[in-house]
Amino acid sequence: MLLVTALVACSSASSTKSNNSEDVHLQLGVRYLSMNKLELAKENLLLALKNNSDNTQAHNALAFLYEKLNQPDKAKEHYETALDLTPDDLGVQNNFGRFLCEHGELEEGMELLSQASSNPLNDRQWLALTNAGRCGLSMGQKQQAENYFRQALQLNSTYAAALSEMQKIAYEKGDYWAAKGFLQRYLGVATHTPETLWFAAQAERALGNKELAREYKNLLLEKFPLSNEAKKIVAVKDF
Repeated sequence: MLLVTALVACSSASSTKSNNSEDVHLQLGVRYLSMNKLELAKENLLLALKNNSDNTQAHNALAFLYEKLNQPDKAKEHYETALDLTPDDLGVQNNFGRFLCEHGELEEGMELLSQASSNPLNDRQWLALTNAGRCGLSMGQKQQAENYFRQALQLNSTYAAALSEMQKIAYEKGDYWAAKGFLQRYLGVATHTPETLWFAAQAERALGNKELAREYKNLLLEKFPLSNEAKKIVAVKDF
């Protein structure tokens, strides 16, 4: 998920800057949210809205917080308000688009992500492109999704989320050497997840590198024993 990165990116993208209390509370709310101090984040974001109920970035940040609290109805309400207040806000388009895609409203989400990812004024197009790629996968548009991920990596060659998606795509296409390459690039900027270990083990197994495949399997079982990937790999015969 790109949640904290997306929030910090868009909350810092306000078109105007001031030193009033609403901005102070907004900045504190975002900072606490990035630290996963959710109660303090909520307190400050609500204060920002109390001072100015039309604060787009406060609505955007609060929506993000409600996502983390697993309250999607409240999250959607604040995203909708943020978008109504500032329809061309790139951060809102990206966050709300991702949210809609993750909650099954794929066409609506992709429309917002397309706007955010195609706008040349967006200095984080790679973020929106990665979200669009994931939405495309949910829509069954695998080739288009791959195009989005590749575009994201052209803009930011070290973006871990896009690299992990390309590892998976390469493996599923049977291009195991490419999957290895994307994993190596990913590990240069991030740590393993259950999914990267699963695909790493499967790619090495497909290439006949049984010892390395077992190393990845053991690492998966050691680091993420309760993950779905760990359960799947235990069930694989002749590993």
